[in-house]
Amino acid sequence: MKAKVYVTLKSGVLDPQGKAIQHSVGLLGYEGVADIRQGKYFEIALDPALDSARARETAERMARDVLSNPVIEDYRVEVE
Repeated sequence: MKAKVYVTLKSGVLDPQGKAIQHSVGLLGYEGVADIRQGKYFEIALDPALDSARARETAERMARDVLSNPVIEDYRVEVE
């Protein structure tokens, strides 16, 4: 079983790395890019013995407690 966790900055939080990437892609000739925001992506291999509810609970807890900063970041969890 695999959990995918996507962590992004909350709207309204400044993203200097995203702005630097946006500037760079503009210099490389990409047009029409209004904004870029960077984030983090995690793939977590879970014990196949876990049922889907327990796997989701574990992944959600990790995302909340370890993988994100809830003050400035949001997260989304998918379990396959």
